[in-house]
Parts: sequence; structure tokens; C-alpha cells
Amino acid sequence: MSPAWTARVLTLFPEMFPGPLGISLAGKALENGVWALETVDIRAFARDKHRSVDDTPFGGGPGMVMRPDVLDAALAGATGAALAGGQALGVTGQGRMIYLSPRGRLLDQALVKDLAAGPGVVLLCGRYEGVDQRVLDSRVIEEVSLGDFVLSGGEPAALALIDACVRLLPGVMGNAGTAGEESFEGGLLEYPHYTRPAVWTDGQGVERGVPEVLLSGHHENVRAWRLAEAEAVTQARRPDLWRVYAEAHEAEWNAREAKRRRRRKNRLAGERSAETGEG
Repeated sequence: MSPAWTARVLTLFPEMFPGPLGISLAGKALENGVWALETVDIRAFARDKHRSVDDTPFGGGPGMVMRPDVLDAALAGATGAALAGGQALGVTGQGRMIYLSPRGRLLDQALVKDLAAGPGVVLLCGRYEGVDQRVLDSRVIEEVSLGDFVLSGGEPAALALIDACVRLLPGVMGNAGTAGEESFEGGLLEYPHYTRPAVWTDGQGVERGVPEVLLSGHHENVRAWRLAEAEAVTQARRPDLWRVYAEAHEAEWNAREAKRRRRRKNRLAGERSAETGEG
């Protein structure tokens, strides 16, 4: 049996894990051994009696910076690999090493898929003003961000990244086809969803029905409606995604439009021919 996908989290607050990862789908998968979670207490690698993990920044400024010697020792402990001869690691047998940082590359579904397909991840959670750049450089650690905002530390971001990966592991989601229809699959946001009752009266007394096409039982029409809705919501809410999607599908749309025009031309030609024959 192959080893379970494993998330190794380096943190000053190991008690924050598994947190929400211990319930629902992720929690059941954790309990069943589909994936594993290991936490490494960074403070355990401190070298003084006060267990200091940070110090004042060179050049002055507010806040504290996490020390490179402490972090490197923690990373070596987590991965079982010390740097030798200046060799950069970046990727270990435990998976890619990632520092959760607002200046990192944006976490998207493509990256989540890559991480879920590997053996796991090693996540470094920063605190204070951040971590000493030298440890990131020496171990070639990737920086990944949840978005353009700042958190108190990397732990909430680590929870989100792990959850996104775990739900893609085989056997975690009950319906394997669910992942293929979610937001960002195919470059689009997801279409809107509806369930019973078919007519719902909201708090203002307005009756709100379900789009008729979803009640028709015509699967091809439903598929076309969902695609159109996904395209519309993506164009309206995420123009950045829409530009990429539109460029990728421009040739397909042009071919579809040309086919539609040929059909219309042939239909009109047939109608004119029929009118001439009648005359």
C-alpha cells in the first residue's frame, strides 16, 4: 500500500491543527488513513533557554523576524534533510516546501491539483513580520498566497491549502464527478445551483422559482444552460479569468459561428428554391 498523502506543518501553534480539518470529509479521510497530518513545533528547535524564535530586523523597523537558524533546524527535522555543501532542496521526498506569504504566487486550482498529485506538502507558517529571507533562499522554498490580504499568521492559510488538496484525493469525495464541475475547472466559475422546493417564497413574500430548463429532464439543454451561466458569471465577476478563457476558446467560437451561418445560408437558399419552384 502506498504511503498516505501527508501534510507536514511547521508552526508556533501546533494546537491549531487539525482544527476544521478534523471534521466532515477531511476529518473522515484523516481518520481512515487517506491522508496524514504532522505538526512540527518550531519553538522546539530554539537554541536558548528562553526558546526564542525571533529577533529584531536588521535595518530597523517595527516587529520581529523569525530566525533562520531556528527555522532551518525545524525544516531539517521535518524533512529529515539537512543542507549539505550548499545544496538547495526545494522539493523533498515529503513533497514541495511552501511558505505561506502574502507576497507569494496566488494559490489556484491548478497548483492545488499539482500538490494533491504529489506525496504531500511541507508548509512553513510564519508569524510576526515574517521569516528571514536567507532560509527561503537556501532551501528554495516556494511562497504561496491565498490572496491580496494579510493574516495574523500562516496557519489559516495552511488549513485552507490542505483542505483544497485533501478533497481531491481519491476516495475523499463521495461523487468523483463533483470536482469536475466546480469553479475554476475548465477556466470558469461554477454555475448557480437549485434544489427543492421548486417554488420558494422569500422573506419579502416574493415567489422564486427554478429555471425551467432544470426541470425539463433534457440533459443536453441543462448542460448548455450551465455552461452559459458559468460563462456569464465568470465574465461579470472575474474578467481576468474570462480573458484567458475567451482567448483559449476563440477558435472554437469562430468555428461554431461559421457553422451556424452556413446552416442559415443553406436554409435560406432552400426556402428561395422552394418559392421559385412554386412560382
